[in-house]
Formats: sequence, C-alpha cells, structure tokens
Amino acid sequence: MAKRQINVRVDEDVYAAIEERAAAAGMDVPDYARQVLADEGNDLRHRFLDAGDHFTEEWGEHFAERFGHPAPTRHETRGKAA
Repeated sequence: MAKRQINVRVDEDVYAAIEERAAAAGMDVPDYARQVLADEGNDLRHRFLDAGDHFTEEWGEHFAERFGHPAPTRHETRGKAA
C-alpha cells in the first residue's frame, strides 16, 4: 500500500501534550500521531463507539443497578475541584 505524508503544525502546548501522551503509551511522537490518525480514520472503531453510546443510553441505568456505578473517569473529573 502506498504511503502518504501529512505535515501538521501545532503550538508548543499542544505538542507538549501529545509528547506526554506518546510517552505514556510507550511511543515516540510520530508513531503516536500515526496511531491516533489511523484510529480516527477507522470506520469500525467509530461504529463500535456509537454502539457503546447507544447501549449506555438504552441500558445504562439497568446496568448500574445490577453492577454498581463506576468511578468517574479522568475526563469526567477534569477541571472539577476536589
């Protein structure tokens, strides 16, 4: 398969955040960026995430009653005072 190149400019803060996430994933920045872009271009992944949203809307309350409520994720607690 032929490879195509994408050049993207980001400001220093964005790059630092990407670099931090890449390191946490055990990857260098180009490999991490390649993986993120590949994930975004993956239709099957998006269909899976949409199905998860649908499940949560339809069955979330019943699931929580049966199995308990999960702890909030980092995303849900970001920016909230402790």
